[in-house]
Amino acid sequence: MSFHTGTAASAWAVPSGVYRVKLATDDWELRRYWQLRQDVFCREQRLFTNTDLDENDSHAQPIVAVSYNAVMDDDVVGAVRIYEQSPGVWWGSRLAVAAEWRGVRSLAAGLIRCAVCTAHGYGCRTFLATVQLQNVPLFRRLHWSTLSEVEVCGKPHHLMQADLAHYPAERRREGHSGVVVTNLSATTRAISPASIGHSTICPFLEVS
Repeated sequence: MSFHTGTAASAWAVPSGVYRVKLATDDWELRRYWQLRQDVFCREQRLFTNTDLDENDSHAQPIVAVSYNAVMDDDVVGAVRIYEQSPGVWWGSRLAVAAEWRGVRSLAAGLIRCAVCTAHGYGCRTFLATVQLQNVPLFRRLHWSTLSEVEVCGKPHHLMQADLAHYPAERRREGHSGVVVTNLSATTRAISPASIGHSTICPFLEVS
């Protein structure tokens, strides 16, 4: 139940650098979301033997980064999930980025920001995650603080909390169409996501 930025084998040769982050709503997005998790956490990192599914998946909201190729959505190249553990207390976990997209600036940060802003919009008052040691500096740059050091799946992690002052609540509204975000300039965007069942776009955060 931790935040990891991982890699996964895929058919992409060169990433376009054009993507968007959204709540996973379409069947194909959900299929690729599950596949990316399997590739990263079971096959690559070997944190789990056969599946990384757990009891939180029954009520978690999947969030995906979808690559955009010329005129259509291409594939899921990043993933994360959020869920409410108790009233007002939300967790993020299963953060994964496909191999060819790890060098794309701000993709992981965009997933993190979408996760926290979306939860904040649902009434989150505390947002937590367990973060692999090598990813702690990234989260600190994104206004997270360490609460304690823990071990998850036999690996050292930090239990971290997001500073919600830097993650404005995103209110869902009807009729918001898809917005393509390029990685040419990592500009912070404030885009209100649409409601579940529509194209739901989340804001991005520059990583300095």
